[in-house]
Amino acid sequence: MSKLPERLRLLSANIQAGSSTRAYSEYVTRSWSHVFHHGKQGNLDALAKVAEPFDVVGLQESDPGSLRSGFTNQADYLAEAARFPFWTHQPNRRISRIAGSGNAILSRIEPDDLLDYALPGRIAGRGVLVATFGKGEDAWQLAVTHLSLGAKSRHLQLGFLAELLSDSKRLVLMGDFNCDADAPEMRALYRQTVLQPPPHKLCTFPSWAPQRCLDHVLVGGFDITDYAATAAAGSDHMAVAVELRPS
Repeated sequence: MSKLPERLRLLSANIQAGSSTRAYSEYVTRSWSHVFHHGKQGNLDALAKVAEPFDVVGLQESDPGSLRSGFTNQADYLAEAARFPFWTHQPNRRISRIAGSGNAILSRIEPDDLLDYALPGRIAGRGVLVATFGKGEDAWQLAVTHLSLGAKSRHLQLGFLAELLSDSKRLVLMGDFNCDADAPEMRALYRQTVLQPPPHKLCTFPSWAPQRCLDHVLVGGFDITDYAATAAAGSDHMAVAVELRPS
């Protein structure tokens, strides 16, 4: 059982399955990277260096092992490379043996409980991974998710998350929300849970010239002492780094 730390350093990163994208044109010119694994190990090694200073890392678009990752579970690889003793992965979407995608948690703190849920939506393949650390007054939860592109599906998914997380008194929800933190569909979270909007707007996409604020770390029951974007190796999303202290 883990006691509540006096300080937590957390990172949320959409890692684009280890691919590298530095311009819109590369979605076409480097489309082969969505099928083959060549060149991804260097990106994963760079991601491990980004992740290493943090206590807990939430990943999105982490390949659980397919042709495009060289049949390597990328969460497992990153946990070993960055020396995280605890990790778990939630595979959500698989395209035959060619590609897979999911959420993952890498942690230096042993979770007391781990649960994963499929999220509702017009197209299946989205989920949330929930870790509980500590018990009683020391308990806190961390949830990692990746929401749909469509607003109607996000509305359903955020309603589900609001109900799922409504009883938590100390909570972090991180991930790629595919919308602004003040989008209308986000209101259910702020009404029904302890979560609050981020302390300021943080644009994360595209990583080479961020214009859209899609990736967030939402917090309740903690004081945020630092909240910033940081490069996630070659991913087309910036990662979000946050430092917390218990309220």
